[in-house]
Amino acid sequence: MVNCLTGGAETESCCTSPEVQGGTFYRTYANDGGGPTGETDPATVSNFRLDKYLVTVGRFRQFVTAVLPDGGAGWTGDGGFPDGGLRWVPEPGSGKHAHLNEGSGLANEPNVTSGQTYEPGWSPGDNVNIAPTNANLACTQYSTWTSTVGSHENLPINCVNWYEAYAFCIWDGAFLPSVTEWEYAAAGGSEQREYPWGSHAPGTDSQYAIYSGYYYGDGTYIAPVGTAALGAGLWGQVDLVGESNAWIFDWAEASYADPCIDCAYLDPSPYGSYARGGGYNFDASRLLVASDCGNASRTDRGGMYDGAGFRCARSP
Repeated sequence: MVNCLTGGAETESCCTSPEVQGGTFYRTYANDGGGPTGETDPATVSNFRLDKYLVTVGRFRQFVTAVLPDGGAGWTGDGGFPDGGLRWVPEPGSGKHAHLNEGSGLANEPNVTSGQTYEPGWSPGDNVNIAPTNANLACTQYSTWTSTVGSHENLPINCVNWYEAYAFCIWDGAFLPSVTEWEYAAAGGSEQREYPWGSHAPGTDSQYAIYSGYYYGDGTYIAPVGTAALGAGLWGQVDLVGESNAWIFDWAEASYADPCIDCAYLDPSPYGSYARGGGYNFDASRLLVASDCGNASRTDRGGMYDGAGFRCARSP
């Protein structure tokens, strides 16, 4: 896939995945354009790669049509899939941040001082939640999916649930980013930025972010990924805010726990799971990274929304 926008006439691979240089930052802070204040909840993040672009319809289409080799055991569809049958499902335990903690992955944040546990990887019990049928992917009138290849291939995929996002990333040799990894990349690490790009107001011309319905093209308020090229973060990722909320690996919690060293919330939470970044129909306040690393949505993992997509993270 080589058709993602760079902000001009040129395109590049939609699979581009710049490395994020690890470090320590504060997960809670404020920034009104004059620099970070009120910094609390320090966290340390190791080097990782974070995909430059949200996963597009074109990339997700390859996952939807992937089948198990040799007719192996797997989840079977209800006839709503383009191929009408077998689905690809992850191997049990796959999808960990295997470069961390000698292969154990992310540390469970509530237990960072005693009884330490780590991310379990994919659970076979979640296979039944992978159901990217034509019907499910058309969850609202603003669904970006089309049953056949068309003009939406460059748009971010939406109407996918958390399980499908996680499974796609595993299929693509990656994993979902933790909330701390996402916050770190969006904040520009220790720069603790107001917006991912800095302090310039986002404006209404869709150069920095796709939000509040200002963009409209090809019958949708959702733009091809990379359209808002001036909104790139410190390490080059675009559409970190606006355009589409992105599913995050962690369960959502009401507050941070300290300390955090390559941590995540791994215990099921009544708040559901995190999605980060706001979306095409969110107002400017949801573009702010600061103020408790704002713009968090707590959402049912099984839910499908036209405002929810995702991007993958990878080992450095």
